[in-house]
Amino acid sequence: VYGRDRVRFMESLVVGDIAELKPGQGTLTLLTNEKGGITDDLIVTNTLEDHLYVVSNAGCADKDLAIFRGRAQELQATGSDVRLEVSDNALLALQGPSMARVLQAGLSDDLAKLSFMNSITTTVFGVPGCRVTRCGYTGEDGVEISVPAGRAVELAERLLDAPDVWLAGLAARDSLRLEAGLCLYGNDIDETITPAE
Repeated sequence: VYGRDRVRFMESLVVGDIAELKPGQGTLTLLTNEKGGITDDLIVTNTLEDHLYVVSNAGCADKDLAIFRGRAQELQATGSDVRLEVSDNALLALQGPSMARVLQAGLSDDLAKLSFMNSITTTVFGVPGCRVTRCGYTGEDGVEISVPAGRAVELAERLLDAPDVWLAGLAARDSLRLEAGLCLYGNDIDETITPAE
């Protein structure tokens, strides 16, 4: 989300305090409907590059984008400066106790300086233009890596070269989230559940 009014735009849609995010910092927040129900949970990052970077659940992307586009048009009609750009990047998650050691081997940046819910754009195992966000959504330390779609398989294979990295499906994610007490969209939260609930 670009433009002078990007924060006002985002805060008109979510419950999070986007204005207080420092450069590079993100937050987990909730996109709500007009009744206060949760349309999706999002990670919104105030990037170092002067825009907001938003990650939605893949299954909610189309409906979220329609909401974003509608609200952007409303604000633009009143003279607000807000523009949307949709990324076609893929998203890989590397989670667990070995994450930092495995990922550091492919980074020139010092991962120890990237604290929880902070994000950088960097090169990962030779793939430039990756956004690495430290967010352990399984209850473990972890990162999400936004990677140019055409190089996602290459990066996944490089990560899998580490002997203690395995592919895991949604059932593994679901059980880890349950153990950590983290809500999962479509399971514990949906459009009938409010943020307070």
